Amino acid sequence: MEYVYAALLLHKAGKEITEDAIGAIISAAGMDVDSVRAKALVAALDGVDIEEAISKTAIAAPVAATPPPEAAPEEAPLEAEEEKKEEEKKEEEEESGVEGLGALFG
Repeated sequence: MEYVYAALLLHKAGKEITEDAIGAIISAAGMDVDSVRAKALVAALDGVDIEEAISKTAIAAPVAATPPPEAAPEEAPLEAEEEKKEEEKKEEEEESGVEGLGALFG
């Protein structure tokens, strides 16, 4: 990962991405340089338009990071509301029934 960051840093600075330049950045960060990894990265980046790759990644990343909406959390409050309404109706029926009986014997 640090080799890719080094290449991006060089690109941002407008410098040529070479094995020596990547090695210098890695070394300046206090890490040991693996020349094989640096060489492989330079070879892999040959002919790659880094700006285009960055723009494609920047567009795709937020879409991929957005989780799909879940139906269950939205349904749970609705179910709770319905249950509460049903309980209130039962209580009202019970109360109205008792009052009706009380009126008969009142």
